[in-house]
Amino acid sequence: MAKIDDSELGADFNYILRLADSDVDGLTRIGMGLTSVKGVGVRTALAICEIAGVDKNKLGGHLTDAEQDLIREAIVSYPTEVPLWMLNRQRDIETGDELHLFSMDVSMTQDDDIARLRSTKAYRGLRHAAGKRVRGQRTRSNGRTGLTLGVQRKKA
Repeated sequence: MAKIDDSELGADFNYILRLADSDVDGLTRIGMGLTSVKGVGVRTALAICEIAGVDKNKLGGHLTDAEQDLIREAIVSYPTEVPLWMLNRQRDIETGDELHLFSMDVSMTQDDDIARLRSTKAYRGLRHAAGKRVRGQRTRSNGRTGLTLGVQRKKA
């Protein structure tokens, strides 16, 4: 990628955009820059650009205030505009709704889910509490942390 000179950017260039309670780098294309928001991957970012009607290859710093507002509205209306399989919180346990969580909502919901598993003494909750692997991985030989285990040589 070619280095961008400050004279090419212009006077009204925004180096940092504030979208969905997160900072987005203005020097990256908006289609990839949106992935810095927690809960937004590449496919979601491109869908948000398409819903907002903004060019995904445009640098984030060159977006006008109106285009930024369109992206903010697209983020809010995202769960109703895309198919259910693109949402990151389907059939929410508390409400039963189909949601897509962004920024701090992702980490808060994840913490709540882990606390619920711990309080019900579910197997996954016990594994989380003990700091062990949760999804059925091997623990005998891989993923060792803490004390070093290994073969000792015989003293000659």
